[in-house]
Amino acid sequence: MERNSGLPPQKIRFTGFIVLLLAMTGALIAKYAALMLHPAQNIQPGMYLTADRGQILDRNGRILAIQTRFGNVTVWRPQTGDLDTLAAILSPILGMGETEIIDKIKLSTADFIYLKKQVDQDTIRKIDEMSIAGLIDGVSIEPVMGRMYTEGSLAGQIIGFTGDENTGLAGIEYALDGELRAKGVGTAEFPGGIAGNQVVLTIDATIQYLLEEIARKTLTENQAEAVMLLAMEPRSGEILGAATLPGFDPNYFKESGEQARMIRPAVWAYEPGSVFKVFSIAAILDAEAISPASTFYCNGRYEHTTNLGERIVINCLGAHGAVDARRIITYSCNAGAAYAADTIGKSMFYDGIRKLGFGEKTNSGLPGETTGFLRSYERWSERTKPTIAMGQEIAVSALQMLRAASAIANDGIMVTPHVVLQIEDANGKNPRKLDLPEPLRVLKPQTARELRSYMTDVTSPVGTGYRASVGDVPLAVKTGTAQIIDHQTNRYSETDFIASCIALLPSDEPALVLYMVIVKPKGSSYLGGRIAAPPIREAADALINYIGIPRGRNPNAYHSGTVRLPSVPIPFITDIMPDLTGYSKRQLMPLLLRDDLKINLEGEGYVVRQIPPPGGDVGPGTDIYLELDSGTTAR
Repeated sequence: MERNSGLPPQKIRFTGFIVLLLAMTGALIAKYAALMLHPAQNIQPGMYLTADRGQILDRNGRILAIQTRFGNVTVWRPQTGDLDTLAAILSPILGMGETEIIDKIKLSTADFIYLKKQVDQDTIRKIDEMSIAGLIDGVSIEPVMGRMYTEGSLAGQIIGFTGDENTGLAGIEYALDGELRAKGVGTAEFPGGIAGNQVVLTIDATIQYLLEEIARKTLTENQAEAVMLLAMEPRSGEILGAATLPGFDPNYFKESGEQARMIRPAVWAYEPGSVFKVFSIAAILDAEAISPASTFYCNGRYEHTTNLGERIVINCLGAHGAVDARRIITYSCNAGAAYAADTIGKSMFYDGIRKLGFGEKTNSGLPGETTGFLRSYERWSERTKPTIAMGQEIAVSALQMLRAASAIANDGIMVTPHVVLQIEDANGKNPRKLDLPEPLRVLKPQTARELRSYMTDVTSPVGTGYRASVGDVPLAVKTGTAQIIDHQTNRYSETDFIASCIALLPSDEPALVLYMVIVKPKGSSYLGGRIAAPPIREAADALINYIGIPRGRNPNAYHSGTVRLPSVPIPFITDIMPDLTGYSKRQLMPLLLRDDLKINLEGEGYVVRQIPPPGGDVGPGTDIYLELDSGTTAR
């Protein structure tokens, strides 16, 4: 006989639904509590494996950014015991003060608390050990995906960084976040997602390291606010190195300031000073307002009285006498540049400068690019034209300067500087290029060749850039010194300057453009010829050998526009010490990038003695001493 409960069917069904819902909720809570209390036992590797964010590589395949696993340290407050004891145990593990830990737990209005995010594997291991031992009840690890920057601060501004959600926040990580991030995570077809694409940079890690070392020395010696040192292949626009100091380590980006994280070559606009004379004279020559034979007289200053009776005076560093376009560049003659600018109309001069890319973004692909500053010629005063001709009353970015320099290097063809070589899938297949502006003719070939010839004379004994000369490879150089506007007085500062130097090498068929900028030097000098030219020489001397530019009386081979690794052997150290006798200091430079070894170089030239000896054991932290002598022979 069927038993009658006395309840209507609808109520029975509703009661059953509530019971089922409560049971499911209880099961979920129990599962969550188990995961929170015993992370090491309950979270299996496959449970937090999702597709990786794509790697960032240098042009030679060296990994600069890679996916890794971190952990968020969490607290479930109802399960915690004595907070003083808990804080005492966690403080040395997390690098947090005991009071900070206690306050964070006590003052939280929620029971679930994030104590510290994105801790490393060593910290996770220690937390798990303490948790399994029952010493830190209520503390767990929430596994999360994160980013490791394998070379630390190397090219930090270019690479950028990701945030807590592993989303790009700066640099290439931000600009190409859509390419790098994993796709389809959580979908039915690919619950773990599809790995993100790889980004291969034009940067060469070895070149980047060399430039950063030179920039660091320059920053220190000149007590400067900032330094930029850039290297670009002018035919392709590929940036091989972009040293910007002060810098930062993307692994610890929260500990850095905004200035250190700034992609200064792209986003910072400044008055370039006399380096700009290369481009103003190029624009005037190309418009045929003057010829290479046109001369002007410099008595130490430029003087001009306008129709309204305003007297304009621009001082020069010396009385240069009769100067033509060549001598204007060689001596960096302000008066000559200003008088040359008087020969060309405002609109034509403005158009010539705009053709060289000033006043607009380069579209390099780097985020936050500035357009610089160039007023429309309708708003120019009578002083503007001669002032722009000598590199003031116009603001540029370092990338704009590289782009315009490419036109001088390439017989009038201007290319776009960029830092992304290609994008590949997660397996390194199916490479593709980013869309960049097409190369553009902006100068007559003869104009560009004339300027390279003038710039070569800058390294002569009478030129302002003689300190940049490397002797056996001709460099086309221009130095510059610019006063910085004091925003409190709206006048040019008497103490704050920008010193700079640009070089094309070799000057006949340039395979490399170097550009150095020193911001607010406070040392014994602030002149570009004195303090910016020597670092250019040092960088040129090192990169000529590394890239393989012929030196001395060797015949100049045609350069294809592709930078290749040198054919000379590069030393490689494993667990057995190789014989490094005869290796040059430059060949040894890649060893200095090793974090696991302590490399000590003494002397110049080639290795004559080493410790450990060939065949000796090498392990992490091994001290390696290499004595060099310039009198021995190369390997």
